[in-house]
Amino acid sequence: MNLDFLKSKEGRGPLEQQGSSAHPQPVILYILCLSLVDCDLFKEPVKKRRRSHRDQQFQAFPSAEQSALKEYEKLESRTRRVLSNTYQKMIQSVFLDDSIPSGLKYLINRLLALIEKPPLEPIYVGFLGSTGAGKSSLINALIQQAMFLPVSGESICTSCIVQVSSGCCEQYEAKIHLLSDQEWKAELKDLTTLLHRAAGPKGEEVDLWTRDDAAEEAAQKLQMLYGWGAERRPYEDLLRTKLRGRIPTSRTITLKAEEAGELSVKLDPYIRTQRGDWDGESAETQIWPLIKYVEVILPKSALIPEGVVLVDIPGTGDFNSKRDEMWKKTIDKCSVIWVVSDVERVSGGKAHEDLLNESIKACQRGFCKDIALVVTKTDKLHLWEYLRERKMGNQAIQSQREAVLQRNEIIKLQRNRILKEKLKRKLPADSKLLEASDLVYTVSAHEYWQQALLTEEESEIPKLREYIRKRLLDKKRRLVTKYVTEAFGLLLLTDTFNSEESLLTEHLNMGGLRRFVEEKMELLEKSIEQCFSRMEQPLQAGVQVARASYRRILGTFLVRSRGNQGFHQTLKAVCLKNGVYASRTLARIDLNGALSQPIYDQIDPVFGGIFRDGKPTGSALMLHIDAFKHSLEERMAEIGIRNGWKYDGYKRGFLIQEISAILGGLESHILRRKRRIYESVTSSIQNDLKPCYEEAAQITGKKACERMKDIIRRGVERQVAEGMFERAQERMWHQFRQLKHGITEKVKGSITTMLTLASPQGDGLYKELADVRSEQKEMEKLHRSLREVAENAQLRRGMQDFLLRMSPSKAGPHGTKL
Repeated sequence: MNLDFLKSKEGRGPLEQQGSSAHPQPVILYILCLSLVDCDLFKEPVKKRRRSHRDQQFQAFPSAEQSALKEYEKLESRTRRVLSNTYQKMIQSVFLDDSIPSGLKYLINRLLALIEKPPLEPIYVGFLGSTGAGKSSLINALIQQAMFLPVSGESICTSCIVQVSSGCCEQYEAKIHLLSDQEWKAELKDLTTLLHRAAGPKGEEVDLWTRDDAAEEAAQKLQMLYGWGAERRPYEDLLRTKLRGRIPTSRTITLKAEEAGELSVKLDPYIRTQRGDWDGESAETQIWPLIKYVEVILPKSALIPEGVVLVDIPGTGDFNSKRDEMWKKTIDKCSVIWVVSDVERVSGGKAHEDLLNESIKACQRGFCKDIALVVTKTDKLHLWEYLRERKMGNQAIQSQREAVLQRNEIIKLQRNRILKEKLKRKLPADSKLLEASDLVYTVSAHEYWQQALLTEEESEIPKLREYIRKRLLDKKRRLVTKYVTEAFGLLLLTDTFNSEESLLTEHLNMGGLRRFVEEKMELLEKSIEQCFSRMEQPLQAGVQVARASYRRILGTFLVRSRGNQGFHQTLKAVCLKNGVYASRTLARIDLNGALSQPIYDQIDPVFGGIFRDGKPTGSALMLHIDAFKHSLEERMAEIGIRNGWKYDGYKRGFLIQEISAILGGLESHILRRKRRIYESVTSSIQNDLKPCYEEAAQITGKKACERMKDIIRRGVERQVAEGMFERAQERMWHQFRQLKHGITEKVKGSITTMLTLASPQGDGLYKELADVRSEQKEMEKLHRSLREVAENAQLRRGMQDFLLRMSPSKAGPHGTKL
């Protein structure tokens, strides 16, 4: 049921802002709607539709996992129904009252929030790799649609992000999201500034230079949208010129098709640019510079489950500020990042190392919990060359297949060791990621389809699918468990409103528990300060290293082996974007990041320890919050024993559950703040250097490149002398202090609300509520069912593993001999 109309403009519940004597109009409308609806219409037919959709939704899973998911889905569905019934009764019970207790307002709004809570946030799996690495081919194999997404060949694919997911739709669908008019005008100004050449008195160019990659790409974009010669026209002239392609006013193009191949043909021109005669290009191809990202939805995939989004992420970002910002945010919201690299490029190479570093940064600042290296095109092997390099002759290896399998194992061992060593330098020593058994996959999309050398299993495409399924199943289990438990706590709260006795006596409430909470809050605040203080030494060390190395870093950035040839406009592009330049063809340039990297090298392990995920250790922030939670729970248990509550009684259960719900919500708040804290160092340096970037970007004329370099050098020297790195350090500390303040304020406010609900004073009680005992009993049964579902799932997994072990192995592919 959509309950959006019950919310106020500020997004709070219907009773949040109402005075005690006012009747909220949305609630009256809601009650009238209820009286007109035959509730029986929503019972059996809806259950049938849901069951049918559930079967389609989970068809990507093996039978044992399907059964577990269906049980979790059923638990969640029944819980939502109980919450909805309770919510309706609560609204009806206060409909004609002049005053509504604050506790009841709290309960009603909490019920509404839980009812509207989405069942499952998508799991984003990011494929991070350079052009030609095989990302599109890998996604095509995972979704079982050969050539669905265009692959890089002689054509160049756009740098836009492509998201692929499955849903309950009947057709294949794609949405091409374009830059807004304002966003394109901002990029157009930068592109024309980048291509601007100053002229001398007689019209000749006063500074001759060879067009570099930055200028070449800028010219391509303008020519594609405005025609030949557009790169020589001024900004104001192009603003008045109509674009060649057809641009919908919604800035979104929707494509639909009955078959995958049909949609692929329609989609291809939008995410691929062709070399050659652009004047003959289609209207679709002509708008590729405007594309922000592409969203593809598959109908009821039997291989990729609903709730998983596969994201093809270009490896370098984009010159357009909005696309580049989206590039960073997309990486940060991925909970899994697979760094994709061609087998021939995986050993060394700056681009590959940059991608690995970017994925590790995502672990520090974003939601990423798993990183893996996916080595593609592993079927590519020159047998005799391989044997000669291995000094094996042709004694041990008798076929191409054996050589490929052997090389794959060698790659896994070598790259796994190298990747773990890199992760150890950046993450805490006991990080869960360092314990992962599969950090490297060797895949072949070609062999997945052909099976000339390798079996389907040996191509490792099924292994990646299995990882995705397990990840989704685990997340569903955790979310449903949390959802049902939280709902159970709310139903316990309704029991207190109809009780003649309070949860806490006057003495315990006022004289004991409140003082106890205040003391523990002070201890929590001190613990957080101690936790954050571990950053002090590495931050100071990082600043010292940064001061000692900034000239070397700056020199590496400004001095090119070929001189200024081909670098003039790239440098100008860097200045136009305040120190950062991203292109479809070049490695990402980030001077701010390079200058701040010595600081991150020092702080990364400690920072990761503070914000670590999984089982917290002594250095983790969540450990101190959990200790605070456990101390409150123990005090609740003591109060329960003194008051004669049962060990697992409703009253104790409510208070403990509310504590868990309040403190559990802090985790998402901390994750959101983490990125801002981590990026504060680079952002601070970029902000301090912005004036010199702006000055350098305006330079034209003779020896412009050298003059731009000189401005950047002097600007960096001046800012370092004035304390640029020290300011970055202080700005990070400011972000840490803000996080500490946010945590303590949220905890204080929520715990105070909880104690008010538990207090014996009249505002916390309400003795004339509608009878919700049946909902309480139903919710109690659902809560007990959680353990049964988990046990059943474990038994099914054990039986499935046993049957797989007992089944005969599949025969290898034919034709594998040399």
